[in-house]
Amino acid sequence: MDRTVPRTGSEEIELYIRTYYSLLRSTIDVQIRTLEEVHANMGSSLHLDAKSPSLDISAFIYATLRLPPCIADVERIILGQSHEVFMERGVGDVETWQSAIAKARRRRSFYDGEGTLACYVASRSDIDDIIPTLTAFQIEWNKLKYLLQGDQVRAYLENPAQGEEGIAVLARGMGMEIEDIRNLHRVWEDAFWPMMRAIAARRKRFRIRLLSGSLKDYRRATQMWWQHIEEATPFLLHRPVYFVSSNNHSLVNLVSGYALRQEERLLSFLQHPENSNLLAEWREIESQQLPSSRENFLYYLLKKVLTTSEGKSIHHERAEAEKACGVLRVASKRGFDVEAQVIELNRIQLDGIDPRLRCPGIEDLANSEALIVNIDYPLGMAAYLILSHLSTRVGELRGVYIMGKAATLNGVVGDVMIPSVVHDEQSQNTYLFKNCFAAVNVSEDLVYGTVLDNQKAVNVRGTFLQTPRYMDVFYREGYTDIEMEAGPYLSAIYEMYRPKRYPDNEIVNLYELPFDLGILHYASDTPLSKGVNLGAGSLSYFGMDPTYATSLAILRRIFDLETRRCRGEPTPR
Repeated sequence: MDRTVPRTGSEEIELYIRTYYSLLRSTIDVQIRTLEEVHANMGSSLHLDAKSPSLDISAFIYATLRLPPCIADVERIILGQSHEVFMERGVGDVETWQSAIAKARRRRSFYDGEGTLACYVASRSDIDDIIPTLTAFQIEWNKLKYLLQGDQVRAYLENPAQGEEGIAVLARGMGMEIEDIRNLHRVWEDAFWPMMRAIAARRKRFRIRLLSGSLKDYRRATQMWWQHIEEATPFLLHRPVYFVSSNNHSLVNLVSGYALRQEERLLSFLQHPENSNLLAEWREIESQQLPSSRENFLYYLLKKVLTTSEGKSIHHERAEAEKACGVLRVASKRGFDVEAQVIELNRIQLDGIDPRLRCPGIEDLANSEALIVNIDYPLGMAAYLILSHLSTRVGELRGVYIMGKAATLNGVVGDVMIPSVVHDEQSQNTYLFKNCFAAVNVSEDLVYGTVLDNQKAVNVRGTFLQTPRYMDVFYREGYTDIEMEAGPYLSAIYEMYRPKRYPDNEIVNLYELPFDLGILHYASDTPLSKGVNLGAGSLSYFGMDPTYATSLAILRRIFDLETRRCRGEPTPR
């Protein structure tokens, strides 16, 4: 059968991947500097100036946000799949070390305080993420060190002026644009000057070691992750399940109604001077001068409050309120960092749910035995491992729904893309399927963006593992949606209704699935343009718009299917 997707001709990407996997087979530490040349020659879209002596500030910030703050002191990185792997290989009990958390990447990591960082990896996709990120960080760190070598600059770093004056003086001394230095200051905040002194003091020479790279170890780590969830919710083995891969807040907020009941308490947070912009926005929403959803605003405000000292007391209270309406959060105990929530449909308190979910007949959910299992979306191939294992450990699987961020090649940030074709670069398969969602299911709740259905998505191996030529080839073939999880999930789905492992390099028809399937992506960056790119940070309040529009579509679909079942009516396919 003819392929629908041409080979991208991305030999440089393939060479880079083969190079670091061959090096990681070593039983001793590997120097990251041995990868710098092949990394630069790849011409990554996220690191276009890797070969240039000029600082690539965007790539540096992108990498910085995906590494923990202690990375300034780290010399050695050790990768392992589980606590047992670290123990068996003589590293020790890494979970007694200091927890090291990155701003923009969920990966459980621990720092020993003496230059060694231990990171849990859930699949080979973590390797495809960590290696390019460390390499880009090291390249740009060492460029920045060169710019800080002037005697006057080094002396100034010891006693800099604070605020805008200090940033301006430093920018002039380094010969850099002041806005670039401002951006670094925004990322590092109070750690800005110590970080600058650390960069000026020494070159970065990372060493890295992978303790084990076998599929067996990844599967074992996945089983241990799931075992903890199963112990907390043993009834999963016997009850029907709707599986959702999304985030750890939107579905729970919509069904629990906790934030909506705490409106007055949350709005008091807006009286703080630093929240004046949010307060003005709330007033515009209330006066209907701004079309934003007041519910979405309160959900965003709850998320902000929970990160403050004032919000510490709310965590327990929120958890108890969620339990009362059938929501149980199960934090990952060891290994990779993927939280799960189990929602019992017959325990949802319908008078407290988001008003946008209320519809005739919803009271029939009280007769349902079904559960929603929602997980905080994993990275790449971890999706395949998780869904493959979960499908063998629950009752009847009635639906699989995948929601997540993606890059768009034809839209703008905040748009929602609904694919019906996914090309998976992991397996080289092109999956054709019936997406249960269409634009009409989302558009009513999307205020700022556009819904694009009947799209074609490509599942890539990593954010750095893309080049302009690579994306251009796919764009010419009509692929407009770039992300990392749909392909692995579809590979797992193939094995859930076929009697063999997923194939390689084939066109795969998934139209006759015995359960519901829906995929929704919302655009977080536009890599073919010079427009806004939010991949380096967060989607802020306006990111709540596509997040909740897609979450509402998923819950409405589940509620509709389950109420039909409870009434004995046929369910759509």
